[in-house]
Amino acid sequence: MTETFSAPVILQVLPSLVTGGVERGTIDIAGAIAEAGWVPLVASSGGPMVHELDRLKVRHIELPLASKNPVVMRENIARLTKVIADNGVNIVHARSRAPAWSASIAAARAGVHFVTTFHGTYNLGWLGLKHAYNRVMTRGERVIAISDFIARHIETVYHIDPERIRVVPRGIDLTRFDPNRVSPERMIQLAQKWRLVDGQRVIMLPGRLTRWKGQEVLIEALAMLGRSDLRCILVGSEQGRTGFVKQLRELAVRRNVQHIVHIVGECNDMPAAYMLADAVVSASTDPEAFGRVIAEGQAMGRPVVATDHGAGRETVIEGASGLLVPPKDPMALATALDRILAMNAAERATMAAAGIGHVHRHFSRELMCARTLEVYAEVLAAPAAAPAHNPVLKPAD
Repeated sequence: MTETFSAPVILQVLPSLVTGGVERGTIDIAGAIAEAGWVPLVASSGGPMVHELDRLKVRHIELPLASKNPVVMRENIARLTKVIADNGVNIVHARSRAPAWSASIAAARAGVHFVTTFHGTYNLGWLGLKHAYNRVMTRGERVIAISDFIARHIETVYHIDPERIRVVPRGIDLTRFDPNRVSPERMIQLAQKWRLVDGQRVIMLPGRLTRWKGQEVLIEALAMLGRSDLRCILVGSEQGRTGFVKQLRELAVRRNVQHIVHIVGECNDMPAAYMLADAVVSASTDPEAFGRVIAEGQAMGRPVVATDHGAGRETVIEGASGLLVPPKDPMALATALDRILAMNAAERATMAAAGIGHVHRHFSRELMCARTLEVYAEVLAAPAAAPAHNPVLKPAD
């Protein structure tokens, strides 16, 4: 039986709710939809972050949306079509490619609005064979890009009308990432866990332990820096990449910096972690679509060093809130770190204020949510497409 709602019903679809920026944004937007008096729904294959939706009293619908199996994706069309009809959905918002294929067809069948969020550059594959697969993310009536960099990428690679693109940067929870809310006890507990010694300077690179995040570049930079009075903390999950972790350890030994490089795994108190850092590094060798670490580090008043490409150019005010260095350039990174470590207290305070102000003005969770709801309102003001009865599941041309 179809439920009738007087307020707009927004269905967000994504593969799972395990961890990551896409998942965090989905939950934040679901909360904002509810606060606006609308009805949020989230469909995914589930995961530990579902409990956050439960806490917000947001309904989660478990479907096998993480699957890339064509048979399952085709079956998901019918499943999502039923969800749309049963719940009076007005907008389907797809946040990832596999569920977007099913969701776009289900939305067309139901004659409801379809919106997408473009979260990355996506691998084009050999000879660009994934180009057609990726293109589903450009099918939204509005395509949300998480940075100006991604907006330019969409225009350049997929040649869509820029009038359909809306830039909505990711937002940081500034009630959590607030240096004034981190107690000394939290910092002490984490410092003891990581066996940090008083007086040691700390360089931190948070990020998944994967090659493109630039951990190897940082290790090379530390060797060039030639200092033994500091600790380098690599924070992040290996996600099964035990071979890469072994390579990092071996590289540290070859460069004779194994005594200062510590791979600590995941951290469940990143605000406290940032407060322990004298410098936060984002050394990504590929362009970041947004760069949450860069924004979080600045929000915590930490000097940041990021690579000068992708959205790093938007999230860092060069020379004011942090420093930008060329990608894959250990010497430039070492020089920037030396400059950061040499700053006096007044210089650090000035950079901290610039970073905090920059993030508060441009990258807050509240601003992200408000801008996303503006996109929804814009879409709702236009008539939805007439239902299509026989769309097929195949890559766009």
